[in-house]
Amino acid sequence: MSDPNLTSHISDLTSKHYAIIVAGGSGSRMHSVVPKQFLLLNGLPVLMHTINAFYNCQTQPQVIVVLPSDSHDYWNNLCKTHQFDIPHQLISGGETRFHSVKNGLSLINDEHAIVAVHDAVRPLIYKEIIDESYECAAKYGNAIVAIKSRDSVRQIKDNRSVSLVRDEIYLIQTPQTFQASQLKFAYQQPYHANFTDDASVVEQTGVNINLIGGSYQNIKITFPEDIAIAEFLLKNNSHTS
Repeated sequence: MSDPNLTSHISDLTSKHYAIIVAGGSGSRMHSVVPKQFLLLNGLPVLMHTINAFYNCQTQPQVIVVLPSDSHDYWNNLCKTHQFDIPHQLISGGETRFHSVKNGLSLINDEHAIVAVHDAVRPLIYKEIIDESYECAAKYGNAIVAIKSRDSVRQIKDNRSVSLVRDEIYLIQTPQTFQASQLKFAYQQPYHANFTDDASVVEQTGVNINLIGGSYQNIKITFPEDIAIAEFLLKNNSHTS
């Protein structure tokens, strides 16, 4: 009996490379009734730009999109409206990002595969960075995209602000890419509130986390002004097209 919460756009997942695109945002901080992954960016929903980036990279992974179950019909209608036919598999999200990623992982049975996890609302990811993340994860077990902080950083500790060494501070982005066996083992752990991303989940098992260079243009669309910034960058950026 088929899972009523699972809608397939492809018949089978056979690639050695996968991309789990997590799209569970409600859009509350966007002050929009439309979830931010569905907002139009240069005439196309944000999520479609994100899928395009993975589809157009050299690695060409199989794409798994994780969406809230009540958004599946809306997404399918968007695909028809925009004639979007890039193959992908759709699965329902969970209570938290942790549970949503775990649901996506359930579709991958190959322990030797390489799996990238990416935020749906980071549509400006460079194709070159995607490919590098797969290459590095294959060699070293994982590859986490990050950028150096451009700002001075202070930490509140014991009711005092403490200055941190800026050159030692990295801001974490996605994709976060792993050997499937490493990622699936990590996601067997019970959920913990300290799990803020996939790297934190894997690190809890004692695995060393490897950082690779990201891009300052790989912004996460969170607030209304981010759409305007993304539109400007997309028009002037050939790496993501």
